[in-house]
This record gives sequence, structure tokens and C-alpha cells, in this order.
Amino acid sequence: MISPSTDNLIRIRGARVHNLRNLDVDIPRDAITVISGVSGSGKSSLAFDTLFAEGQRQYIDSLSTYARQYLDAIPRPDVDWIDGLAPTLSIDQKSGSHSARSTVATITEIYDYLRLLYARVGVPHCVACGSTISTQTPDRIVATLAALPDRTKLTLMSPMVRGRKGAHADVLEQIAGHGLVRARVDGEMYLLEDVPPLAVRKNHTIEAIVDRLIIKDGVDARLDESTRLALRLAGGMCSALIDRGDGKPETKLFSTSMTCLECGESFEELEPRTFSFNSPYGACPTCQGLGTVAVRGDKSHMVNCSTCEGGRLKAESLAVTIHDVSIDALCRMPLPDAQSWMENVAEPLDALQQKVAAPIQSEVVRRIDFLRRVGVEYLTLDRSAETLSGGEMQRVRLATSIGSGLVGVCYVLDEPSIGLHPADHHRLLAAIKELQTAGNTIVIVEHDEDTIQAADHVIDIGPGAGRHGGQLVSQGTAAEVADDEASPTGAYLSGRSKIGLDRPRRTPRKSHQLTLSGATLNNLQNVTAKIPLGCLVGVSGVSGSGKSSLIVDTLYPALAEKLELVADQPGPHKRLTGAQHIDKLVPIDQTPIGRTTRSCPATYAGVMDPIRQVYASTREAKTLGFAANRFSFNSPAGRCDVCKGNGFERIEMNFLSDLLIECSRCGGKRFNRQTLQVRFKGATIADVLGMTIDAAQEFFENVPKVHHLLTSLVDVGLGYVTLGQSSTTLSGGEAQRIKLATELARPATGKTFYVLDEPTTGLHFADVQRLLVVLDRLVEAGNTVLVIEHQSDLLAACDWLLDLGPGGGSQGGHLIAEGPPETIAACPESATGKFLRLQ
Repeated sequence: MISPSTDNLIRIRGARVHNLRNLDVDIPRDAITVISGVSGSGKSSLAFDTLFAEGQRQYIDSLSTYARQYLDAIPRPDVDWIDGLAPTLSIDQKSGSHSARSTVATITEIYDYLRLLYARVGVPHCVACGSTISTQTPDRIVATLAALPDRTKLTLMSPMVRGRKGAHADVLEQIAGHGLVRARVDGEMYLLEDVPPLAVRKNHTIEAIVDRLIIKDGVDARLDESTRLALRLAGGMCSALIDRGDGKPETKLFSTSMTCLECGESFEELEPRTFSFNSPYGACPTCQGLGTVAVRGDKSHMVNCSTCEGGRLKAESLAVTIHDVSIDALCRMPLPDAQSWMENVAEPLDALQQKVAAPIQSEVVRRIDFLRRVGVEYLTLDRSAETLSGGEMQRVRLATSIGSGLVGVCYVLDEPSIGLHPADHHRLLAAIKELQTAGNTIVIVEHDEDTIQAADHVIDIGPGAGRHGGQLVSQGTAAEVADDEASPTGAYLSGRSKIGLDRPRRTPRKSHQLTLSGATLNNLQNVTAKIPLGCLVGVSGVSGSGKSSLIVDTLYPALAEKLELVADQPGPHKRLTGAQHIDKLVPIDQTPIGRTTRSCPATYAGVMDPIRQVYASTREAKTLGFAANRFSFNSPAGRCDVCKGNGFERIEMNFLSDLLIECSRCGGKRFNRQTLQVRFKGATIADVLGMTIDAAQEFFENVPKVHHLLTSLVDVGLGYVTLGQSSTTLSGGEAQRIKLATELARPATGKTFYVLDEPTTGLHFADVQRLLVVLDRLVEAGNTVLVIEHQSDLLAACDWLLDLGPGGGSQGGHLIAEGPPETIAACPESATGKFLRLQ
């Protein structure tokens, strides 16, 4: 019997998940704890696969019998026991949704509030003529008229005909039949018997005069009765001729239904679903609410829908405005502008509308403020979730969690600083601190020094990766870990070890450079950038300053166009020169290396093909007549026929996430029994896929082709990853390094241009040093390596930097400085320079 924790600790005993080596560790509750260590040391195994997984299991255990019917199939973390665990929530780098319909606004639930706001106080407009469509209850119309100044002369009328051709004698008879004696015809007042014959071929407007009165005390009952009669005669419409005695009488139209008073078009009542692009009631019929359509059926080059122009909603929904701003226009605003608009939205509204808008306004402003505080203020509410990086998605979800107001929860975060400029770290840390101060426990897997220093407690796992990790190396405050000689993390925190290259900086040649002139995409302000070739070049700047717009969306596709490669249309620019010095363009980003569970590092890196050849050449394979394709889990001949080579079976849980259960037939090995009869050096093909890359490199040391490919993967710090690990479980940084290793294994031309987007993502200080050596090796061979990066140590090691800013969004888009790191460090306007001066 485990006694309950009384020392305010989460106590973990005997954790053996993945490479954890019977780990015992205590995590303080209601505090911020950072788990550090080199890549593959076991940080995520402890935080997510042990701590969070057990919290999730305990939650499912608290559900009803129906929900727990599959509980025995849920694998329990391999741990002796965990005591003192609070309910756990994971905020990791996974997108959470691959739906093209998900946006920043929908993820944070801000869009739900905006839909309600526009449904309740929005002003609809006629799509055909642009006229305002006003709908009011009879009581509201009476109240509006009663509020006119005393002694105002009022003529109440019922519009019977509006701008229609004909003699309309029947209409005049209808008016008389209701006991009325006067009408206004084409703007003139007449007794019914005095109305002149109307020209049949001309448009006419006929209004029955219901009452003429003066606004004064005691007129309320008469005004109410006459207004309701006027509305009844015209099917919910009435008009009022208002004479205030200033010589400028005016006519106002009122309607109890959503009908255009100018052209007669009818519209549905406004509801929250009117503004939902996930509902047929609100979605654009052309793009079904996606905002984009494929070009000639090609889903790989999408363009804005021509009907809604990217607004996702049908025309009637986009025509509803508040202070002349549609819901789509609001969502397109940068977050600071959207917040400012929302803070002032209630001022011009009437008293009733203000009461409706007030709670919505406060909630939206609060949630936008949380987004700004976690460092994503450069985003817009309509930004698609598919376009967010792992770090951005995590910070958006973190902002949502802060806004939820939960207490007593254990939050597990996965490197929330990823993609964030050092200048913005303090805001992120303040937001995390707020979450902790509210009464929550925060556990963060992190490499960032600022985050480690800000933690209440640090747990350092290692000392190495894979089988060389999984141990508790050091724990305590950041200062205590820094003083620990056994801690690899402490060595960098204390300065005993440093990141850098022991070589002189390369001098760029003016005759050997790329020059991109006049780039204006998104927030770029006519930027002209010079990129020296044969160098390690860094592009820096705060989040949202325009780095990706300049490099990913303009330079790369423009260069691809010059090299006659297939790429997206480049962003607007004047010209690109110097491309003749380049013969190969290699983008190495953080997109997944595969979207199916059967995709893995071995298949992407090309090492699986020669491994299959090795097994096909064995005596057993030849005896059985097995060719190389027999050893592919994509081949029906060799794979398990139950799980189809996945290694697991999927159980649908309806209201819960689907369960992935180890295949009952193959035990997760993916292959059928006959295929697993073949062995090489005593290991089956399934055994090889279960090896770490480090172990596989040693296992295939006498197979040159396989060994060469595996060495490249080891060189970029991926020795801890297993060959058969599903690509869907790899982080963006790991996927990027697999791509880099694959390129390293190929023959270099000496004129290759490599583009890497934040290659230090997910890397420990020691791993950054290893990566830097690899990148330098590429440059030493004559190639050009360009990195978009925030990591100050890597930027300081570059030969040349392009620094964008000074801020994000509308405050960015300028080339602040360019030159060697020393030049950027000396620039007072550069946010990056401040941190380079500290190196």
C-alpha cells in the first residue's frame, strides 16, 4: 500500500519507459520544474511517456464503466509507482489538428465569442445593393419613435408598394378597406379619392397613412397602437415621416424582418452559425469554408477562393459589420490591432447592445492579451493551424490554458521556447509563471538557458543519449546543476563548455553572392538582401519580423525558378542575381518526413533498401526464395496480415481518442512469421528496425553502403532514434536532422545552396555544437548554408548575418543590419545584437 504524499511532491519510483533506467525522482508540486539533458537522454520518456501517460490513465480510470471497457488494453507506463500526481494536461508541439478549417481563433475559442458578438449586435447589409438591413421588434420601434424630442410631428405610414410599376388601383382599394383615408404616393400626401391616375409604365411608391401625431406626454398608447397597425398592414414594415421643426423632415424605414428596404431581398435571421465556416449555414458555397480552392484540381498549389476572397463565409455573412468591420476583416487584423478594436467596440453602441457586447468584449480582449503575452502577437486570428510551427502551436495552446483558469493541474510542456527570439522569452516565462502562481504544477522539457535559469527546480537526465542516457545525472536549482561537474547541461550553464567553431571567420566575396532586390511580401518593406556564397549565413530577427517571408516565401522559390525547379510562386520582388553560381538547391525544413505510421527514418534516409538487400542475400532467404521486397512492411508478402505492417491495431473510442494497441498477431514486429525466420548475424529484420541508429551503425560496420548512411544520421545527433520509429512521433527538429543527414550522405557538388529553418530546434547545447560542426563541413566543401535561427550561439558562429526587424508584424519587415556577427552586435536597433553582445 502506497501512502499518500504529504511532502508536496510528485514521487516517481522505478521508471523504466524506453531508455529510463529504473529512475527514481521527485518533482515539487506548485512549482516550475525543467527537465534537461541531451537529445535522446530520456526527457520526454519521463515527462510525457511516464508522468503524463499515468495521469491520462488515471483520468480514464475515473470514467464510467462504458468508457473503461477498453482499459485493460491501455498500456500502463513501465513504472513501479507514482505518488502525489495531480490531473495532467499536455501542451506539446503536435499540431493537435490537421484540419484546414482550424485557425488561431478557433483553437483559442475566440471565434466562438466573435460569432456570438456579430450575431447579436452586427449590422447586416444587402449583398445586392449594400443597403443596411435593420430588424427590430415592435417594442423597439415604438421605443425609438417615443424617444424623439417633444413636439416632433410624426406621420406613421405603412409601405404598401415600393418602386413597382403599375396603376395599383387595387392597393388603394385595400387601404380604404382598412378604414384609412390618406396615402402618400410618390412622396406626395393625398386623400384617397384625390389620388391621380398612376402611369402604368412608371415605378411608384405608395404608403398608407395610419396616423399623424405629435410626440408629447400621454401619446404613448396611441403611438404603440398605430405603429403596430402600420407594421401589420405592410407585413412587418413601417415608415415614419419625422418633422422636428427645423425645415428638414426625414423619412425612416423600420422592419421586423431581415428584408432589404431598398430592393426587397430577404435574409435569414442572424445566428452564431451564420458566421461558422464549418456549417453550411455560414460557409462559402464555393470553397465550403476553406477559403482556398485548388488550381485546376491540383491540391499542391492552392489559391484564395474567388467567391469569398479567402473569407471562408458566404456573402450574406461577410456583409454583416460592426462599425464597418466584418468578422473576416477583424480576424485578418494583427493581434494588437484586433485587441484595440475590441477594447473600443462597445462605445458607439446603444445601451442594450453595450450590455450584450460587454461580457463578450472582456473575454475576447483577455484571450488576445494572453496570446500576445506568450510571444505570438505577430499572428492573426485567421492564421491557419496548418501553417503554425510546433512552437507557435504550443504557445497558442498555452495561452488557451492560461485563459481557462484551471488550478491544481500538472501541465507538461515540450520546449515552449522553440521558434521564439530571446528578446521575447521574458514574456513567455511570465505567462508560465502566472500559470504556476494560480496553483498549478509546471513540468517543462527544455534546452533553453533562460527557461532553465528561471525554473524552481531542474532535473538533468543523461549523461548521454539512448542506451547511454536514462539516468538522473543532477537535480536542484539551476545554480546547483551548473556547479555539478557530472552534468553536461551544467557544463554549459557554468561556462565550462561553450558552443562555437575554432576557426577564423570566412570573408565574403562581392563577386560571389546572391542579391535579392525589392522584396515586399507580407510585411517586408522593399528589402534588398545580399547573401555571400560559400559561407555560413544566418537570418535573424524577432518572431514575425519577416524572416520566413524573405527566405522561405521569396528567396527560395525565386532561386528555384532560376534553376528551373518546381516550387511555389515567389513573393513579389524586383530581381534576383547571382544564381549562376549555384547548381543545386536543397531545402531542409521541419515538415514531417512522412504522414503514415509506416514511414520511419530507415525508409526516408534510404537505408532500408540496402538493408533489405542484405537480408535477401542470406542463405535462408535464398533457400526460401525470398526477394528483397519480402523484407518490406509495405509488401503484402512479408508484412503481418492483421496489422498490415503497422505493428498495432486501432480501436475507435468514439468520444475519446482512438487507441493504438500492439498487434495481437505479430506483437508489434510488423512482419509475418515466415519473414521473421530469416536472420542476419542472429537478428531478424524486425530486430534491426528496433535498434537505435547508434547500435545499427555498429551492427552493419562491415556493410559499407548501410554504414555510410547510418554514420550521417549519427553525425547529426540522431544516434538515439530507432530505425523503425514512426515518423509521426518525430519532432520537427528530428525530422529536419534526418533530412540533413540524408543530404550529407549524398555527393556534394560544391555549389549547393542549403536552406535550414531553425535547425537547433530540440537540441541540447552539446547537440548544437555537433550540428555546427556538420554545417561547417558542408561550407568547407564550397557549399552555402543559410539558416533561419534564433539561437545566439549558432548566430555568433556564422560568417554573415541578415537581421530583420525591429519588431514583428507591422513593426518589422526592415533589414536592420547585415554583416559579420560583430556588426549586428554593434547595432543599437537590433534585438538580436543585444544577445550577441553577451556571447
